[in-house]
Amino acid sequence: MGYATILDIVGSVITGGILLLILARTNASAVQNTYNSNSDLITQENLAQVVYVLENDFRKIGFMGDYLKAAQLDPTKAILYADTSSIRFLADTRDHGVMDTVYYYLGPTSEQSNTPNPNDRLLYRSVTSVNDSDISFTRSGSLGITQFYLTYFDDFGNQLSTPVSAPGAIHEIQITLQVQNLEGYKGQYDSTTQYVTSYWRQIRLATRNLRDR
Repeated sequence: MGYATILDIVGSVITGGILLLILARTNASAVQNTYNSNSDLITQENLAQVVYVLENDFRKIGFMGDYLKAAQLDPTKAILYADTSSIRFLADTRDHGVMDTVYYYLGPTSEQSNTPNPNDRLLYRSVTSVNDSDISFTRSGSLGITQFYLTYFDDFGNQLSTPVSAPGAIHEIQITLQVQNLEGYKGQYDSTTQYVTSYWRQIRLATRNLRDR
C-alpha cells in the first residue's frame, strides 16, 4: 500500500468524522429547536391564563357594582396592603354589591420542589367577602411562574418604596410577570439547563376608581 493511499484513507476518516460531528450537532440543534418551540407555546398559554385573571381583578380595585354604595366609598382606602410580591385590596369582583377583599401573594420556591425547575412558584389568589361568609381561594398550580413583581407610583408618577406605608397614595401599579417551562433542556453539548421564558409587563395600570379622587 502506497504512501498516497494511506494519506487518502486517513483523509477520508477525518472527513467522515467531521461530517458525523456536523450531523450530530445539526440533529441536536433540530431537537432543541423543536423542544423550545413547544415549550414557548406552553409558557405563552400559561402566561395568558394568569394575565387574564390579574388584569380583570386589578382593574376592579375599588370597584362597587351598586352605584348607591359606590358613591359612599373612599378610593384612597381601596388598597389595604402593597408590597413587591403581594397586595391586598377591596373590589366587588363578582358585581354583587358586596365589597370583597382580594389578596394576591407569591409563594416560596420550596413549595414547588417536585418540579424540575428550581425557580418556579405558586401565585395565590384569595377572595373574601366583607362578612367572611363567602370565601374563595385559588392558586396558580404548576404554571411555571418565576416572577410576580409589583411597583407602585403616586399621582405625580413617583415610585413608592415598599412595603407602601400609605397605600392610599397609590395611583398606578406596574405588574411584572414571568413564566418558564417546568422542564428545561440540557443538550449533549450544553453545560447548563436552559429554560424557555415568557415575559409580560402591564405598565402603569391605573383603574378608574383609583383616579377618581
